[in-house]
Amino acid sequence: MNDSFRAAVERSAEIDARIATHPEEFRMMTGDRPTGTLHIGHYFGSIANRLRLQEYGAETWVLVADYQVITDREVGDDIAGSVRNLLTDYLAAGIDPSRSTIFTHSAVPALNQLLLPFLSLVSVAELQRNPTVKDEAASAGIKSINGLMLTYPVHQAADILFCKGNLVPVGKDQLPHIEQTRVVARRFNERYGATFPEPDALLSESTNVLGLDGTKMSKSRGNAIELRMTADETAKVIKKAKTDSDRQITYDPVGRPEVSNLLTVVATCEGTTPEQVAEEIGDGGGGGLKARVTEAVNTYFAPLRQRRREIEGDPAYVESVLRQGNERANEVAEATLDEVRTRMGMVYA
Repeated sequence: MNDSFRAAVERSAEIDARIATHPEEFRMMTGDRPTGTLHIGHYFGSIANRLRLQEYGAETWVLVADYQVITDREVGDDIAGSVRNLLTDYLAAGIDPSRSTIFTHSAVPALNQLLLPFLSLVSVAELQRNPTVKDEAASAGIKSINGLMLTYPVHQAADILFCKGNLVPVGKDQLPHIEQTRVVARRFNERYGATFPEPDALLSESTNVLGLDGTKMSKSRGNAIELRMTADETAKVIKKAKTDSDRQITYDPVGRPEVSNLLTVVATCEGTTPEQVAEEIGDGGGGGLKARVTEAVNTYFAPLRQRRREIEGDPAYVESVLRQGNERANEVAEATLDEVRTRMGMVYA
């Protein structure tokens, strides 16, 4: 663990402890790209932590980053359908629109206009060095990075700073983006006067659930358990999960990563440990393990899936949630942009 990461971990722990007692001090920004429905990896990796912070009472902003869909795709696919699916998943999972503002990039012009002055504060060399952009381009098989992907860290800074967010839940790999946002805020404040907070990263302690083949869970890889799946659909995909030939089930993340991942899924759903689950299954083999995973997942997500069916049957409600969230985001973004223009001396009448 290097010094900068150690400092981030220590700072994150301090913030996490303070949220429980002083949630009113924090304005959290989080979100996802609408590239399809959410799966259990999303839920345990980030959604559950957002729900925890929402319950504490921290002000919560949730971005549906529709503009970011086109950073690594030549065609937009059904973005509208993906936005509706993502919003439905959010609501079914428990994101409460009375306590959290849910909005889309494309509906908030003032937010995106902040990108222009923010880009003047960052060099091309800094953008090119960002390791997260390089990793995302590599994972998407992109050889030539387009301008939107290159400037993604600064666009994310606008996402966070337009509402003066001061807390962003992230994983370790997203820390460079948060540091870029801190740099943008600091440089703007130094050049034009105190305007923006320098946001902190809240490092997630969430469970890392892999796909059913032992690689990163992804709908495009066909290895995901989607939140919207029925019990039968869940059983069907879990039957295809990769295990091994050893009938004695043990938790060994290095030697048996696929088996250990399935044990982690069960333990997370049941609130126990992978080692305990392995002991209970014993010599039940892969079949016994898959049956336990199916039961655990279907039991845990049954209430969410029931809510999702109800919400899906009321599209007018889903549209109203997004409309109200976009309205609030526009109000805040326009006020921030007005302040930025004033700071920069760009108010002429």
